[in-house]
Amino acid sequence: MSILRFDNVSKSFGEGTSRAEVLKNIDLDVREGEFLVLLGFSGTGKTTLINLMAGLEKPTTGSVTFKGKPVDGPGRERGVIFQNYSLMPWLTVNGNVGLAVDTVFPGLSRAERAEKVAQYVRMVGLSHATTRRPAELSGGMRQRVNVARALAMSPEMLLLDEPLSALDALTRANLADEIEHIWEQDKKTCVLITNDVDEAIILADRIIALNPDGTLGETFEVDIPRPRDRGEMNHHDGFKTLRADVTTYLMDVGIKAKVEGSKLLPNVTPIHGLPSAVVKATEGMVEERFLDFSQLHKIYPTPKGPLTVVEDFNLKMNKGEFVSLIGHSGCGKSTVLTMAAGLNGISKGAIKLDGRHVEGADPERAVVFQSPSLFPWLTAKENVSVGVDRVYPKATQAERQDVVEYYLERVGLADSMDKPASDLSNGMKQRVGIARAFALSPKLLLLDEPFGMLDSLTRWELQEVLMEVWSRTKVTAICVTHDVDEAILLADRVVMMTNGPQATIGKIVNVDLPRPRTRKALLEHPDYYLYREQVLNFLEEYEHGAKGKSAETKPAEQSAKKKAA
Repeated sequence: MSILRFDNVSKSFGEGTSRAEVLKNIDLDVREGEFLVLLGFSGTGKTTLINLMAGLEKPTTGSVTFKGKPVDGPGRERGVIFQNYSLMPWLTVNGNVGLAVDTVFPGLSRAERAEKVAQYVRMVGLSHATTRRPAELSGGMRQRVNVARALAMSPEMLLLDEPLSALDALTRANLADEIEHIWEQDKKTCVLITNDVDEAIILADRIIALNPDGTLGETFEVDIPRPRDRGEMNHHDGFKTLRADVTTYLMDVGIKAKVEGSKLLPNVTPIHGLPSAVVKATEGMVEERFLDFSQLHKIYPTPKGPLTVVEDFNLKMNKGEFVSLIGHSGCGKSTVLTMAAGLNGISKGAIKLDGRHVEGADPERAVVFQSPSLFPWLTAKENVSVGVDRVYPKATQAERQDVVEYYLERVGLADSMDKPASDLSNGMKQRVGIARAFALSPKLLLLDEPFGMLDSLTRWELQEVLMEVWSRTKVTAICVTHDVDEAILLADRVVMMTNGPQATIGKIVNVDLPRPRTRKALLEHPDYYLYREQVLNFLEEYEHGAKGKSAETKPAEQSAKKKAA
């Protein structure tokens, strides 16, 4: 039975030549009691669609009805949970949830009200934090308060607008499991919008893709039995097939839309070939143990005495190797990376690159951060040129321009080289950051969660851009990430760190998958999920802040609940 219905709904903003059509001809029935996931990427109209359901927007044409009656504004029967938390900062957890309880149950006695508030706080696992204010809560805890407040309104339908996207992978998985548990208790109708394929499959009865042109795409029925354990899903053939089908569909429609408007990473070599300055810069390096972390420690002074953040970190990398560094938040991944970059002092031990000790920052070690930090008043070409002019002092101006244009071409910005950075999208800015790093012809490329701020499709695209450019240069590289799939996709080895403080290497997995790699090909490779299982097992062992049982983790075949997928 349908509880909410869209009949030929279109939604546009603006007038005349500035009119933008966001949603087109949407026909949709939301079934009572189902968990529906609308899956799409930035710019596909997901938020507009959920705003229409909530009554926060009205359709330009067509109609939206709830139980047969027109939706003409917000209503208590449709609870909304947004990406941002919107909590009252001066109120405690109980106080924020109490606002909703007072609205829905105004006649309760003080004791009844307290019990009702406690009920909803208990549902989201925050009974231990009832007196804390939002500033004292983590991002995941603040979002739990948001969920409890929405539930306290006793809605017939929950609308979730990317409520987990700002959270780290582990917190996101934990909260997704809690949302599923709450849904199973009440069987409220739930509509979730997300850009995360795994999250969609774990939660949904039905997944509907949103196309970039604002139309509804393919529908995927999810018939995997509940409860859906994340670890067991790694062995479930239905999960693997559905994951590959949904990913392939989204990549096909998403990348097709982007290619129409821009020159996307042409698979050709420029007529001038590899710039001569780059060739000269890569000569004469050692091959074995090209990068050597030896008994590396990082110790910070504190009022209570020295705090050892990283302890006895030992890793040898050969020239041209790509390593992914993964672990839970606070395990020291970025600390190791910034020490390798020369941006953070070494307390004990040593780092050697190409036979020489790392001391201070140097262009031979290029870093790509989560935010590309461009000069907004300079063009893409000028931003890349800043480093190139310093790195190739003996090169001619023409040779330097060859270097700049070659790498901007490689990252798909051939048509945007002369645009100011301020006019570029976040994804395009990060492309400039990647081009700038490669253009330095570094001996070592260091990437600190370079795609963490991007939506999934842009992240997938830039991962493939990175792999394409890396395959041409074979620069030695380390990428810090919390994304298991990204770690495996990029790396020759995945290095897993134990929890901090006193974090160190807990396990190393050699990734023997063919190159060049694409996401589609990896999802179809028979060994891919075995590698994934090994990383998930390790993260599970250290999930709750434990120091872990040993440096060796459970075998890949063992099934346990994996939260950080």
